[in-house]
Amino acid sequence: MNDPLLELTDVRKSYGDRVVLADIDLTVQRHDVVCLIGSSGSGKSTLLRCVNLLEEIDDGVIRFEGVEISDPHVDPRTVRRRIGMVFRAYNLFPHLTVLDNCVLAPVRVHGVRRSEAAERARELLARFGLSEHEGKHPDRLSGGQQQRVALVRALCTEPELLLFDEITAALDPELVGDVLTIVRDLAEAGTTMVLATHEMSFARDVATTVCFLDGGRILEQGPPSELLVAPREERTRRFLHRVLPPPT
Repeated sequence: MNDPLLELTDVRKSYGDRVVLADIDLTVQRHDVVCLIGSSGSGKSTLLRCVNLLEEIDDGVIRFEGVEISDPHVDPRTVRRRIGMVFRAYNLFPHLTVLDNCVLAPVRVHGVRRSEAAERARELLARFGLSEHEGKHPDRLSGGQQQRVALVRALCTEPELLLFDEITAALDPELVGDVLTIVRDLAEAGTTMVLATHEMSFARDVATTVCFLDGGRILEQGPPSELLVAPREERTRRFLHRVLPPPT
């Protein structure tokens, strides 16, 4: 087997006396789609933020392409050049147009010529049905459109790993399907992704691995055909009983 793209070993994170991640072990191979599920407050978002070095871990090791990126001496900016993250609240720059939001990182961080960055951004905007909006500011767009722009912005840097933090949580129900369709297409194209999600049907259909988090721990993990159908842990069964539709 090839070396993992991402590997977390005994990762721990606390805020004061509150433990939010405890003894996290996770391995992500290239082209994997790993879905993190669990109740709000279980640690899913914090885990993603630690991977992208937005949060500093207290103990353990995070390796990306075999390099320990959790070492305090590592420059987070060099890591984020290869790891894209899409947030639930979009986090677009309100004073920039759609196109300028998308080309900012390639130009400023990667040193790509603006003309090249704009060409790639326009290709992605067209792919996601956003071409007519490239000159607009984010406040002129719907929530679904803003989330698609956030996806385009992340893809413009051609990341080797994409992190999604409950990207459908802030969307109206009728817009969720549009965004998930895009993510499905990325998965089918072989994009390596780790997603915190409440969309169980998406996890069942797309994930290579599902991890159930509870109290800051990965209580169990496995293929969706196993974990979502016959979980080993009683806590997982109770969670799935609440969130999965009853069998017909």
